[in-house]
Amino acid sequence: MSEDFMTSLREAGRALRRRPLGATAGLLHRTFSGSGGSPRRRVSGFGEEPESWAGAPGSDAGQADAGAPQRTLGEAVRLLRGGRAALGEVADRLRGPAPDVEVPDGAGFHTHSFACKAGARDYRLYVPSLVTRRAEGLLLMLHGCTQSPEDFAIGTDMNALAEREGLIVAYPAQTSAHSMMQCWNWFRPGDQMRGAGEPAILAGLVEHLGEVYGLASGRVYAAGLSAGGAMAAILAETYPDLFEAVGVHSGIAPGAASDVLSAFAAMRGEFGHAGELERDAPLPRMIVFHGGADRMVHPANAERIVRAARARLPQGEIREEEGYAPGGRAFRRLLIEGGGGVPEVESWMIDGAGHAWSGGRPGGSFTDPEGPDASKEMMRFFLREPVSRAA
Repeated sequence: MSEDFMTSLREAGRALRRRPLGATAGLLHRTFSGSGGSPRRRVSGFGEEPESWAGAPGSDAGQADAGAPQRTLGEAVRLLRGGRAALGEVADRLRGPAPDVEVPDGAGFHTHSFACKAGARDYRLYVPSLVTRRAEGLLLMLHGCTQSPEDFAIGTDMNALAEREGLIVAYPAQTSAHSMMQCWNWFRPGDQMRGAGEPAILAGLVEHLGEVYGLASGRVYAAGLSAGGAMAAILAETYPDLFEAVGVHSGIAPGAASDVLSAFAAMRGEFGHAGELERDAPLPRMIVFHGGADRMVHPANAERIVRAARARLPQGEIREEEGYAPGGRAFRRLLIEGGGGVPEVESWMIDGAGHAWSGGRPGGSFTDPEGPDASKEMMRFFLREPVSRAA
């Protein structure tokens, strides 16, 4: 997606936040319906400086934004219409053939469909080469906006890790029929609850695969990027009995938005009157990754996710440490450990990283090969392997 289009969205968002939705709501929703991003492989967002982000209400950054030139409603609509030409570039990309996903001998990457009362989705299913053993568990992988299951599988290289561990991996497909930019609809109230909408479809798929492959309980995990990360966080809230652990990469906190405009605000780290979803049950174990220089989804969302998880945890050892990825990139890691040194919550804030899967492979979109390797760390976390001390 071109920077002109994203500039149009930002300008329109500023104008519309100061006015009633009115007749422009449909246009805005059709033009942008999630936390998507550019199809170009850029790991540093839009090239903006961090100071260009508006802060939370009442902050100095928010006051600075309030003093910016204000657009009329007509100008907002014009900006959005001007940006729609860039959607043709995205649509052409999305209509192209799915990339080939290589699999080892004996393994498979199959195409299936699942339907239930809440709706239906196609999905790709990686089945490892289980010659002498049955599947050890299931990982649900939720792609980001403009991505596809194949693209996400290539970029995260999660199939290779699943092959080693004997896990099945399901990649549900969110298409333009569900959202123009192929985003999971994390900001809609009907898709933030148990028993309805997209959470119910995804939970139904997990239960179906568990029955088909005879999976043992306590061996089901979910992870996602951006809008997919936001939906993974919602699954942790709405189906804590189904998932043993969840990974959220560059995602948005559950309950941070209830419509398109509040979704824009949440992505900027402005949460207004929105609050975390009202839940009392313990959450699944959770690992969170976020780039400190993310210009698409503000890092405040990672802090919000971790804060909600900490509030519902039994007392455990909390420690923070700093380390470096093999390529030299610095990161800060927060851990809340339960018994036996196994982390219940783990949060990685990666210095200089943008809106991209950390340690991802160049063949996929929204990947940052510089690391640290989010896929390996998530798999380690899911399987309850003790965390190594940072360098």
